[in-house]
Parts: sequence; C-alpha cells; structure tokens
Amino acid sequence: MAGLLFRAHVYHVNTVRKFISLRLQQVYIGAMTHRVRVKICGLREPDQALKIAQMGADAIGLVFAPSPRQVSPTQARTVTDAIPSQVSAVGVFVDADAGTINRIAAEADLTMAQLHGGEPPGIVEDLSVPCIKAFRVRDENWIGEVRRWLDGVRDRQKIAAVLLDTYNPNLAGGTGVAFNWEWVAEARAGGKLADLPPLVLSGGLDAGNVVEAIRTVRPWMVDVSSGVESEPGVKDLKKAEEFIHAVRQ
Repeated sequence: MAGLLFRAHVYHVNTVRKFISLRLQQVYIGAMTHRVRVKICGLREPDQALKIAQMGADAIGLVFAPSPRQVSPTQARTVTDAIPSQVSAVGVFVDADAGTINRIAAEADLTMAQLHGGEPPGIVEDLSVPCIKAFRVRDENWIGEVRRWLDGVRDRQKIAAVLLDTYNPNLAGGTGVAFNWEWVAEARAGGKLADLPPLVLSGGLDAGNVVEAIRTVRPWMVDVSSGVESEPGVKDLKKAEEFIHAVRQ
C-alpha cells in the first residue's frame, strides 16, 4: 500500500512539473512572438535611414505634409532606395486626396500610407497601398471616435493599423507630448480593443519612457520622431539607437 502511495505521489509530482514546464514554454513563446515593432518617423536623409534600419527599425516614416520634416517624392525615393526591402516605408499625409497619395506612393516606392488628418473612411478603398489611420487622443472616450471611423470602412483588410497620437488643436502630429496611456490600458482591460486593427503608439515617446509605454499600452508598434531628434527635423543617431535598444530590451 505504501509503495502504491509513493508511486502515486511521484506521478503527481512529475505531472505538475510537466505542466509547469509546458506553461513556461508557452509564456516564452508568447513573449517571443509579441515583438514590438519600431517606426522612426520624419527621416529625410538616405544615409541616416540606412543606419537606422541597420539598428533594427522595422519601418521609417516620410512626411509629405507641411513640417520641418517634410520631403518631396524625389527626396523620399532616395531614402526608400537606400533601405532594405524588409523595412517598411510609410508615407505620412494630412488631408491629401487619394489621387495624390497614390501618385506619391508610386513615385516614392512607399509600402503604406499613414493618414494623419481628418480623412473620411471612404478614402481607404481608393488607396493603392494599405494604410495606418492616426487618431489624436484627447480623453478616455477616444475609442468611440476610432470605432465610428472604422465602421465607415468597407474593406478593413486595407487598414494595417490604428495609430494613437496626442491631441493638439494646432498640430496634426509631432507634438513631442505623451497622452494618458492609462486610457488605452483601461479600454483593453474592458475588452474594447479585441477586434481593432493593431495599435501603433505615438506621441512624446523617447528612450526614457518607451518601456513604461509598452508595458502600459501593449502596442503592436511604437512610433517616434521628435524623441530621437537633436532639433526639429534633425535626427540624432545616438538617440535613435538608444530608443531601439530600449524597445528590444
């Protein structure tokens, strides 16, 4: 009888160990598959874009709206020609029409378009490339605005992601200020993000706060511009490297 009890105890212990081992493997695999992507926005120089791509950036942003970071399609093409094919080239537009976006996307060899203005949902079906739609977050009711816009999109397959940026009545983007990330965390906890496209977090990010931002928001991608600059429109490669390293740690 004692022998049977001992064997039963050993079997139970081994079963528990196998279960714990399996759970640890699942946690490890989950952590490895949830790799947060990095987008460095506002690039203008091919050599800087290449170096940033080699640091591990997944995407670079090219601004075609009025900004210290604005580029022409010709200038943008020199950048996209310089980066590896696996790095996405995202064109940032503010209230441009579909024809203009499609023309620039072809001229500059863009992977996708980022809509950073008040574009209507109907523009999505007329675009030749997938898009990221940006929303400026002003309070905890941001999710309603996102859902209303998405409800107007016929083909959500063309929505690569939803980008959340800080609201500023005078700026479409590039504010250098973070919004309250807890508003996103609360929406996620309430199950309100389950059927949304992947989230891109932007607004006031830098190497010093991006780890906390990722922990709070759990985004698919983080997007930085002013946080890796020495002055508006001038990228600082050391800051870019520190930012990418912070995301990857």
